[in-house]
Amino acid sequence: MDAELANASLCCVAAPLHQRGLTLPMPALHDEEGAALPASLPPVVDAHVHLFPDGVFEAIWRWFDTHGWPIRYKLHTPKVLDFLFARGVSRVVALHYAHKPGLARAFNRYVAGVQREEPRVLGLATVFPGEPDAKALLREAFAEGLHGVKLHCHVQCFSPDDEALHEVYEVCAEAGRPLVMHAGREPASPAYKCDVYALCAVERVERVLRAHPRLKLCVPHLGADEFDGYARLLERYDNLWLDTTMMAADYFPLEVPRRLFEVRPERILYGTDFPNLPYAWDREIRHLVAMKFRDDVEAGMLGGNALALYGAP
Repeated sequence: MDAELANASLCCVAAPLHQRGLTLPMPALHDEEGAALPASLPPVVDAHVHLFPDGVFEAIWRWFDTHGWPIRYKLHTPKVLDFLFARGVSRVVALHYAHKPGLARAFNRYVAGVQREEPRVLGLATVFPGEPDAKALLREAFAEGLHGVKLHCHVQCFSPDDEALHEVYEVCAEAGRPLVMHAGREPASPAYKCDVYALCAVERVERVLRAHPRLKLCVPHLGADEFDGYARLLERYDNLWLDTTMMAADYFPLEVPRRLFEVRPERILYGTDFPNLPYAWDREIRHLVAMKFRDDVEAGMLGGNALALYGAP
């Protein structure tokens, strides 16, 4: 099984899709990084950290170097955790995704093993939408202690309101486990196998929220690039959260309205995408702190909201 994981190829190959949003690849920033988080900050939980087996990480980095942006921190799982914890991050939410059927169980067991070794990790499971026994795979992962599920519309090529997802939503709702789903249109790349602008839209996410009111859904990247639409969803639905990942870092040429942070600040989680970054590890948090939220709001965004969502002490 280790050999299978190490040799797993990514799902994403060059495809002649029209680029309608951001222009990728983008450059590295080479900005200065801090030695540690300021001691004055409340406890910080990075709610969007990727952990994969070594060979899968390396395949992802090759893809990003060609199609996305240069990866500054090419660190495997133990060093990812050592790096963040040594710099003052108190806990991380570990995300991964299966890019084809048949890999989810092994990936889930990998992250569950990491979580057993390091209790500061809140590991999530994954599944490939529509694969046989999806419900059983997730129930098994929850029994191993994983705290939720991660799906990626771009990599796994599905729409949020696809029929194949309903069984996933149902098992998450039944277990009370959150689902983190990259359902926003950006960052998009013509190198994905599918047209993500055709698959992803705020209206499709709204159908999910309406049809599955017990599902706790977190959309990363603040729903980029449909920020106004996701602000409206936050106002209307009690089962939606957003994470900031890469959208508060002033890297992409996208204007994020402050209102999106203020509509329901208790539903906003700090996340980074570490280690797959083209800039300093602490860039995102420095920009968030510079926005000068109230102390209680800042404490929630930087850690408390994530702990509440995942029911972690």
